[in-house]
Amino acid sequence: MSSVKIVLRKKEGKYPLALRITKDRKSSYIHLGYDVSETEWDEEKQRVKKSHPNSTRLNNFILKKLSEANDHSLELETQKTHVSSHAVKQRIKPSTGSTFNAQAELFLQRLKEAGKYNQYTADKPRIKHFKEFVGHDIAFQDITVSLLERFQAHVKNKLKVSERTAVNHIVVMRSVYSHAIKEGAVDAKFYPFGKGKMKIKFPETSKIGLNPDELVRLEEAKLEGQNNHVRNLWLFSYYFAGMRVSDVLRLRWSDFQNDRLHYEMGKNLKGGSLKVPEKALRILEQYKAFQENKNDLVFPELKGVDFADKFATQRTIAFKTSAIDKCLKNNVAPVAKIDKKLTMHLSRHSFAQSASDEIPLQVLQKLYRHSSIITTMGYQSNFTTQQTDDALDAVLNKKPKAKDGETQPSQNPTPD
Repeated sequence: MSSVKIVLRKKEGKYPLALRITKDRKSSYIHLGYDVSETEWDEEKQRVKKSHPNSTRLNNFILKKLSEANDHSLELETQKTHVSSHAVKQRIKPSTGSTFNAQAELFLQRLKEAGKYNQYTADKPRIKHFKEFVGHDIAFQDITVSLLERFQAHVKNKLKVSERTAVNHIVVMRSVYSHAIKEGAVDAKFYPFGKGKMKIKFPETSKIGLNPDELVRLEEAKLEGQNNHVRNLWLFSYYFAGMRVSDVLRLRWSDFQNDRLHYEMGKNLKGGSLKVPEKALRILEQYKAFQENKNDLVFPELKGVDFADKFATQRTIAFKTSAIDKCLKNNVAPVAKIDKKLTMHLSRHSFAQSASDEIPLQVLQKLYRHSSIITTMGYQSNFTTQQTDDALDAVLNKKPKAKDGETQPSQNPTPD
């Protein structure tokens, strides 16, 4: 059982009141925001002496804090077999304020510290939209299913965004709420998501890649300089099962050993190796003259970047990818006579489209580096069309049954 006590802690010549939570001989402290002198404090009775000018009000405050701390401690120890003093402290006083605005700022700060530039830049405006929608700071208990549904409708109709973007606004609300629960800012019983509450359902989107003819035209297009370079990046991604652009740009010469590529995917840190196709080897040959050492980057976009700064690295990748996509769209696609929106991510869709109905899902899971085969099934379902095409043909080409005594009419009757 945790013990909770009010103590004086000497700090810079003052004696601030603090709540001390002790469990297993380890203590955590929460400062209450009031200073008293040693002569005004009754250690035995755990209260301020009458000589203090605000003794009555301050003692009522102390009693309230002690009661709250004991309640939280008892609640936690009822729910869990082991509770640390720090856990009790987090329940009593989160690391920042317990309202949405404070926790949302802490959530964004943690994303930045983790180097998650893409998520940070995407979630920051979504949080801003919620703050503007509500118009004031709000307690998490007041973020109800009804409020979230109104917010989703507001985002879609007032901000004129797609259904997918509107759903993403709700996703970030769920993320902030989950973060606040972990921080002890709100009880999980108020969580407005899940069964019987707010359900998040993403709309189905159509994914399409380049067809075989377009791929050949892209490979054979006469390109030079930067245009040839970005075409190389796209094809290199495609040749390695639609490798993500962030992983392509991070590749080093040391990743290639014994005619195999060994790399760890940045998104989920899943490692593995792939055979280096002949077409990929021909691309690598174009960059060997620029190799300085075995640990040098293969492609130039991230040279000079401090990879220890994850946030800056992701930001640079985002900027470089935007420039690459612009070049693909404006300079490469017209030469290759491709009408589709040519982007680096389209290489992943193109590989999936080429692999549909031909490669077992278990093999595709390894190629895509998916953690779960369910993810592979969901992704590949966007490109698997053979069964539905065959079913459609079977119905439309179905011959009518002949009636009794009648012969089946010929599909190509001979003229008289």
